[in-house]
Amino acid sequence: MAPTVPHEPAALARITGGAAVTALASTVVTVSTLWSAKTASGALFRRTPLDLGTGALAYAVGIVGWDFLYYWNHRLSHESRWLWAVHVVHHSSERYNLATALRQPVAEALTIYVPYGALSLLGVRPAIVQNARAINLLYQFWVHTEAIRSIGRAETVFNSPSHHRVHHGSNRRYLDRNHGGILILWDRLFGTFEPERERVVYGLTTNIETHNPVRIATHEWVAIARDVFRSRTWRDRVSYLVRGPGWAGAARD
Repeated sequence: MAPTVPHEPAALARITGGAAVTALASTVVTVSTLWSAKTASGALFRRTPLDLGTGALAYAVGIVGWDFLYYWNHRLSHESRWLWAVHVVHHSSERYNLATALRQPVAEALTIYVPYGALSLLGVRPAIVQNARAINLLYQFWVHTEAIRSIGRAETVFNSPSHHRVHHGSNRRYLDRNHGGILILWDRLFGTFEPERERVVYGLTTNIETHNPVRIATHEWVAIARDVFRSRTWRDRVSYLVRGPGWAGAARD
């Protein structure tokens, strides 16, 4: 008979679980900081022989390029539990209005820095990269409303209040859909588009029923830590940190 392997003592499990969270968090912050410095617009622009100037072409490349990178960052923020723990703040409201757009995360340093500055390798000047960021943010503000039902045929190309209402829906068919910032073309191209076909139910799949900003900002981190502490193996601990959120892989209607 094979010898029985004793379970980890509860106290040791809590210590090692906490160490797992702390080690990964500190690693992510370090890597993010270094990566941010290496991919800053100014640093990369100095390395490229390209310069698109300040005209329409430069702005077009900057705005479309930023939106493309934003789509993938936004999509990953829904498909990775670690990234979702940051992004969940924006989806925590059970109402949908312009104030929802202002629900922004405060812990983005705990995610991998997105190399938007890489646009400068294409010849986009750093100032235009920052202007593209501002344009992207401003565009996304007005789509957080129920007052505008449709913008007509423009919805074929552009993100709209209707498309973004879907994104904020907790309906099964609406989960992880319509990640685009300005353009909805990315969702159409990469298979994450869903039209608004039924009444949208806003909020999380399991709402937290609180207006406490601290709990709103930390509840998913607490849930991750709890799962890690309860895990018996390092493989399970890492899995709880990097796998998708609870609804990932759920069948759609």
